[in-house]
Order: sequence, then structure tokens, then C-alpha cells
Amino acid sequence: MRVVILCAVAGPALGQSFEVASVKPAPPPDSRTRSSMRGGPGTRDPGQITYNNVTLSAMIQRAYDVRQFQVAGPDWLGSLRYLIAAKVPVGATNEQFQAMLRNLLAERFHLELHHLTRQLEGFELVVARGGPKLKASAESAGQTVRPDARPPTDAHGFPVLDHPGLAMMEDIRGKAVIVFLTARAQTVSTLVERLVNEFHVPILDRTGVVGNFDFHLQFAPQPPGALPVEAPEESGPDLATAVQQQLGLRLNAGKVPTDILIIDRADQVPTGN
Repeated sequence: MRVVILCAVAGPALGQSFEVASVKPAPPPDSRTRSSMRGGPGTRDPGQITYNNVTLSAMIQRAYDVRQFQVAGPDWLGSLRYLIAAKVPVGATNEQFQAMLRNLLAERFHLELHHLTRQLEGFELVVARGGPKLKASAESAGQTVRPDARPPTDAHGFPVLDHPGLAMMEDIRGKAVIVFLTARAQTVSTLVERLVNEFHVPILDRTGVVGNFDFHLQFAPQPPGALPVEAPEESGPDLATAVQQQLGLRLNAGKVPTDILIIDRADQVPTGN
């Protein structure tokens, strides 16, 4: 089950630090080792983060709100693992938290980087012929929430949400695996973020559609890649086809200007606590 962003150098800013932070290399992994990033603003534990067996690449992605394909640096960024525990000041916003994490990376790993725009293979999301098929929501947009447990489903298999958010689940129908997605009071930008997670390529929103919407999406699991994969007939439509048929939006493949973080320096061993 699956349930469900000019030259600069990373450097500390005044008043943007964790109250207490521990950073150290993780022990060698075994078959039971799992990576996890828990806590922080917008979660059920906003005052504490606990990152277990995470790569420096994953921490950079969280700190700078980018995806894996936007981080360019040495291979070890995605292989060496670390344990991070930190206390977040009360009332910190997500933006303040990201600044604290950037400062932590600069202080403990001596991280330095710069931004560069590159043209990458990806998609532009546009309105399909006939217009969008999105139902306007009467609620204000809410943060995408990761449920603690499997949410209930309706008669058609879609997750049922009791608050604004987005949930995505897989289920088996016959011999086929099908993905059921429910969005409640979400923007097209939230949909784009979900599509980026599925395709693992940049996607640019060219729809011009604004507002909060309630919608469902049903599709076959999408293997990672820059091109849509045609799904077996019994599995339902592939993701790109589902987006067009069910939401009235279309994914056009092409080059997309993408902000890339070029890692100029980073220490493999963080400084002491």
C-alpha cells in the first residue's frame, strides 16, 4: 500500500537554528535497515525531527524543497547514511524549518552549492480539449496529509478523507493492481507534485487553473521514467491517459527548464555534536 517541489552558497542565518541537534554517521546497514524522516512542522510531531539512515541527498532535498533529479554531486551523496535528531522551536513554520535544516547542513557538513538552470526531459501540464473536469471545492486548501493508518474507502475503492488533503492507495482488482487517488480541497499544484513523484521528472504547470478542487483519479501503477507507460487493459488506464480522461488535463512531453543544485563541497563525516 502506498499512501500519500544565480549563485548561492549554503550558510547559516541568525536566529535560524535548531535548539538542539545531533548529527552522526549511521552504522552499517543490514537487510532490516529502513530509512525514515519523521517529525517537523506540518506533522504530528512538529517539535522534533528524527531522521534514521538518511542520505545527505535526501536531507538536501528536504532542506531546499527539490527532488532527487535536481541534486547533482558526488555519488556518495546518495549512498552514505546518517542519523539526525533535532528539537524544533515551538511555532516554527515550514519555511523556517527548512532554513534551520540548511544551516545545519552548512555547519555540520560544510555544504556549499550553487544553482543552475538546465533543460531536462519532462512534461508540461496543460488543459485538454473540452476543458478541465475538476470539481470546485467549498473548503480552503489543506496540506497533503499522510494518514497514520489505512483510510476507509468508498464503494468504488477511493480513499475517504475527513479533512482537506490527498491520499493514494493501491488495491488489487482481479489480477490487476490499481491505484486509487482522492484529493479534497487541493490545487493543481498539489496534483503536479504528485505527478512528479510518480514520473520522477520535472513537470511544469501550464494549465492556468486556479482554486481548490475535489477529484478522484484511478490508474495503473506508473513505473519511473520520463515517458508514460501503457498499462495492461485489465489494469485500467496508464497515468497520463487517466489524467486526460478523468481530469481533463494533458501531459505534453518535452524539455522543461529545471533548477539544479550543484554541490560544490560537502564533508562525508559531519562535525561533532
